[in-house]
Amino acid sequence: MFSVYGTSGRLFRGNLEQLRQVGGVGALARTHGVQAVERDGRDEAAESSGAYARANPGPSAHATSGDEAHRHVLAAYTDASTVTLPRHPLSTVRDLMSREVITLRDTATVLQAWQTLSEKAVGQAPVVDANGRLVGLLTRADLLKPERLPSPDSHALVWRALMQQNVKAIMLTPVASVAPETDIRRVARVLLDTGLPGLPVVDESGVVAGFISRSDILRAVVTDPPLDLWG
Repeated sequence: MFSVYGTSGRLFRGNLEQLRQVGGVGALARTHGVQAVERDGRDEAAESSGAYARANPGPSAHATSGDEAHRHVLAAYTDASTVTLPRHPLSTVRDLMSREVITLRDTATVLQAWQTLSEKAVGQAPVVDANGRLVGLLTRADLLKPERLPSPDSHALVWRALMQQNVKAIMLTPVASVAPETDIRRVARVLLDTGLPGLPVVDESGVVAGFISRSDILRAVVTDPPLDLWG
């Protein structure tokens, strides 16, 4: 189930097909940052030292039988202490969403919003009112639109005026949101249709309870437990 929230509250509630008919929730231009590619888990220093040790075996290479037995005991203990958690397919937003969501108050300035996004290293944040209810979504792309930024040679007062502007003037609103029990495939469809980097997850009263992003879905595709795409 999807909802659309704006500064005046909930404007829509319905399924994916109905959401596509709602005006004002369109594609969003985004900046594309290059993320560091994760390593495959191997440590180059350890590999190098291991290669050196194999090429230059010292006294430690000739372990005594007592040391060998000791290692076998430790290995057996490690195997016995390993707990295998039951696998279960992930199929709903609740399974994947980030629960420690970073939000911005609707009273925040552009400067405060920029500082929060930078300090928390996030690309977007839901904007909420005093009661924690969703009113909009602010992204880095909103802050960096060329038509909004003053020219480099603009007076300092022009830049100061921009930084003191309220986030409500530049945030995306109304904004689509999703319920925790919604199917992940439908969320992925909305992200593709709108160009949004993610969707706020809200409860029945519109209070932000989490955030589901493209990264959350992609991470689930490549890690365990399995993502249930076809169930």
